[in-house]
Amino acid sequence: MATNVTSKGQVTVPKSVRDYLGLKPGAAVTFERLSTGEVVLRPARRTPKARTSAFAKLRGRATVKMKTEEILALTRGA
Repeated sequence: MATNVTSKGQVTVPKSVRDYLGLKPGAAVTFERLSTGEVVLRPARRTPKARTSAFAKLRGRATVKMKTEEILALTRGA
């Protein structure tokens, strides 16, 4: 499959290749030069997610069914 290189050095990966590699928009890829001189396109390996704090893990998980006024009264010591 042939494709053209733009003036910015970009190429369009053909749809059949994107489908085969499972590439979605925004996916990272790597280029590897083999000892034979060929260049191989591969999906980039995913790096482990950065460790999140205990607070970040709990964000958005409140289950208390209180009104805002009740929560404020508790935090203000009323």
